[in-house]
Amino acid sequence: MTNCDFKVYPENAYIDLNLFQLGHERCNSTHLFGPAVRNHYLFHYVMSGKGTLFADNTKGESIIYNIEAGSGFMIFPNQVTTYFADHNDPWEYIWVEFDGILAKEYLSGAGISLDNPVYKFPLKEMRDKTLGEMIYLVENRESNPLHLIGHLYLFFDYLTRKPKQKSEAHKSGKTQYYIKTAVNFMENNFQKNITVDDVATHCGLTRSYFGKIFKDEFDKSPQTFLIRLRMTKATELLLKTDLSIGEINASVGYPDQLHFSKSFKNIFGCSPKQWRTEHRGKE
Repeated sequence: MTNCDFKVYPENAYIDLNLFQLGHERCNSTHLFGPAVRNHYLFHYVMSGKGTLFADNTKGESIIYNIEAGSGFMIFPNQVTTYFADHNDPWEYIWVEFDGILAKEYLSGAGISLDNPVYKFPLKEMRDKTLGEMIYLVENRESNPLHLIGHLYLFFDYLTRKPKQKSEAHKSGKTQYYIKTAVNFMENNFQKNITVDDVATHCGLTRSYFGKIFKDEFDKSPQTFLIRLRMTKATELLLKTDLSIGEINASVGYPDQLHFSKSFKNIFGCSPKQWRTEHRGKE
């Protein structure tokens, strides 16, 4: 890792909200942290680049999240998580670690939970102000604790604000139904040799129309989304199991190992075997 700048605080007698750590980091390609368990709540805001988060949900299942600049992600106390920077566009993030009897209530108000740890800001203004408070905290981390706690409250104020009755009329309910159906189908069937045509057919749409509404929603094609889903699941298997490369490529919907290895290298810049050797050494 490079340019990691952080501050750890001793426990203070603040009950409602307490601050434990602040930091900012520009990560090297595929820099990995975890698997690990935290004692407190830890919110990251991705300032640039992108990366991947593996996080246990309420059922104890490890879920994969692909996270890009402009989004935040939460790590909860006693939750097993692993996260790593993208190979081609490694992320830079800023973080704040906190706890207190009001923390869970505030996070719930923002819609952040174990089953929904990735936060996408509904308004650019609130995103910028939330980031501004995080930057202020990091840059003024030597200030007295009461001053910092005050800005932690401002951070939550901006994080939990909602648009004023701003409907999503520009996205029809039918379109959202198709998108949700498509994503669920891919997440439940990526291990099979499915194609984008299969997904479009499952939704009852032509491939061209499906591709258009999907890209409008995610700013990436269904094919890119499906490949990325398979590759991130492959990294989880490489990291957490002793399955062979052949067994892994079959487990993520690639009947041909050569094709799998080529796709993997296109995304992560190295072979699956090299990736496993490098990242298992960091556990």
